[in-house]
Amino acid sequence: MSSRGILGVGSALVDVLGRIDETFLPRVGGEKGGMMMVESERQDEWISALPLPPAMAPGGAAGNTIFALAHMGMPVAMLSKLGRDDCGKFYRQRLQEAGGSDAEFLETDAARTGRCLSLITPDSERTMRSYLGASQLLTAAEAAAVDYSRYALVYVEGYLLFLPDVVPTVLRCAREAGCRTAMDLASFEVVRIFREPLLELLQHDVDLVFANEEEAAALLGDGLSEQEMALRLSRLCEVAAVKLGRRGSLIARDETLTAVSAVPAQAVDTTAAGDSWAAGFLYGYLNGLPEAVCGQIGSLVAAEVVQVMGSELPPERWNAVREKMKNMKA
Repeated sequence: MSSRGILGVGSALVDVLGRIDETFLPRVGGEKGGMMMVESERQDEWISALPLPPAMAPGGAAGNTIFALAHMGMPVAMLSKLGRDDCGKFYRQRLQEAGGSDAEFLETDAARTGRCLSLITPDSERTMRSYLGASQLLTAAEAAAVDYSRYALVYVEGYLLFLPDVVPTVLRCAREAGCRTAMDLASFEVVRIFREPLLELLQHDVDLVFANEEEAAALLGDGLSEQEMALRLSRLCEVAAVKLGRRGSLIARDETLTAVSAVPAQAVDTTAAGDSWAAGFLYGYLNGLPEAVCGQIGSLVAAEVVQVMGSELPPERWNAVREKMKNMKA
């Protein structure tokens, strides 16, 4: 691949993983398994009341993809805003330890680094209470100031559509600098809110699009088969990938459809599965591999991630992944 790297653009959130029993859930309100936005002070209260000290891991949608790519040996950086606090230092340090660059992070005193509190019950279900914090203060002017010519590809998470003009600015500047552009649609709720601007962005400013079947249906309309959704997305972008969970994925390019099977796995936690799949696919894409092999690498990485709690694989698991990838590339 090019010596230039991959820039992820998204919300840099620290995942705080707390194991609880069912009796803890009434403290946080809402439905079990759901996600709610809360203030940082409420998170502090719940974290201090946890029965066991929580684990911490770098997170966020684009962050999960960028960290996985770093562990796969790709040169990466991430554009996001951090608070000047311990969580911000933690996020920077972990990206450096994974082999990535922290050069594009911005800092602010106006808010704390974002966190996602994940409360994990014995049945492995997660109830999430999130605070976006500093990550939601990124501006279009700050995004425009980045030197995108240093990167071969810019990867954007759809959640950033909530920040005024940031995503269009990133994509426009990236393409003007000669970068490839990729975007993950994030969630069907995001797609429903931003459907019309998304269609414009995908048609004019995005080379690769990643979606699951719910997101694709929200964008294109109900009643279409998964195969037809993938093909229609590929008429907007050069490459379209529709992720189907345990049923694998569909990749469309130039009216050609490629079906890729999932790698069987005993899932413990599906957090970051789609983000990890995107990392594997992008690794293959940037190394010039065929779409089928790109998808197979995506399936491999996703299968490994769902077998551990949280989004991080231990070093020995990454060693095994890299060995398997060598055989796929041969």
